[in-house]
Parts: sequence; C-alpha cells; structure tokens
Amino acid sequence: MRESARHDLSRARERLLAELSREVRDERVLDAIRRVPRELFVPKELRPAAYENRPLPIGYGQTISQPLMAAVMTSAMQLRGTETVLEIGTGSGYQAALFSHLADRVVTVELVPELAEAAEKRLVELGCTNIEVHVAGETLGWPADAPYDAIAVTAGAPEVPLELLDQLAEGGRLVIPVGGRDIQELVRITKTAEGALRNNLGGCRFVPLLGESAWPDPPGGRGGHT
Repeated sequence: MRESARHDLSRARERLLAELSREVRDERVLDAIRRVPRELFVPKELRPAAYENRPLPIGYGQTISQPLMAAVMTSAMQLRGTETVLEIGTGSGYQAALFSHLADRVVTVELVPELAEAAEKRLVELGCTNIEVHVAGETLGWPADAPYDAIAVTAGAPEVPLELLDQLAEGGRLVIPVGGRDIQELVRITKTAEGALRNNLGGCRFVPLLGESAWPDPPGGRGGHT
C-alpha cells in the first residue's frame, strides 16, 4: 500500500474514532478499534471506504458490520480481559479480532465455509492467537467449549435461542439482535441464578440468523456477518 493511502486511512480511522467516542464510552473498546486494521477485513476495492461508518459487503450475501454497531455490541459484552467469548457469525473476522484484544479466548462460528476459511487465514496473519474459528455444525453455537462468559450473535433472531442460554455461564452476557428479518432490537441477556435479565439497547439491522432455532434458510440464503 502506498504511503499516501496509509496516511489517508490513518486519518479516516481517527475521524471515525472521534465519531464513535460520542456514543461509546468504553475506552478499551475504542482502543481495540484503533488497533484492528478494518481495511484488511474488506475487499481490496473497498479499502478506501473501510473507516466510513457503514456496513460493507464481504461476499456470499454478507457484510462487515457498521463500525458503530460493532462498537456498541462489543461494549455491551462488558469484557474485562479474562473471559471466554463465543461469537456466532464470524463473517470477515473483524469483530472476533476486536474481542481478541478484550478477552482471554474467543471461539467463533461461521455458517459459510469459505468465509470461515478466509477469516481464519486473516486472523492468523494478524497474530490473533487466542481465536478459534469453526464452521457451524448442526447445533447453534459451539457446545463443546461451553459454558461461555459472553456470547455475541451477529445476525438477527426472532427470539433469544434457548440453546445459547444453555451455553452461557451464570453471570454471563448474551448480546443478540431480536425481532424481524429486517429490523431488530439489540438486547443483552444476563444469566443469573434467579433467571435471565434483559436490557434493550436500541434498534439495529442485521442479516437473519438461520437454523432450527432461528429463521428457516431461504434458497441460496445464509445468515451471519461481521
């Protein structure tokens, strides 16, 4: 990459961070966004737009999330550095890379094998050694490594999947978009001994989560992104 292009991206990143800081107060999240090169998670032809505050296509009908939404979701996880995190919907691997700077271990699951393979290669090249990438199996999530201290779902579900609550440790947080196929409410579920506490965090738009506990898979359709 030419020096002028690097300089332009650096300036664009700082402008984006200034914009995000007006709504996201968690300095650790903002620092992770500063450290993870978003331009490496988008197609080469879209790199000049990497730090615009909007989602971008990454192929297979998927997108990398809007930076503000990635920041809000990551902040809602309330990570302190010791957690094991499960992510549903690896996509480009960008949000998993953010989590890698904020948690002890990240397990991320992707429905599209080609995206999973590309994300794993990208994360290895970036030195994200605390991330494990898996292709999704028959069961939603990744029960083999449960329970998790925090779970993030980067696709919209019609309701909170019980399978994911079962994989959440007591005291753990599940952040997931819940609602229709096109528009959802981002919610945080905290699992306690007395039951699940729900906090609504605002409206959002994600591609649909697909599978038995979510939306039926339309012909040629896939769900999950970041």
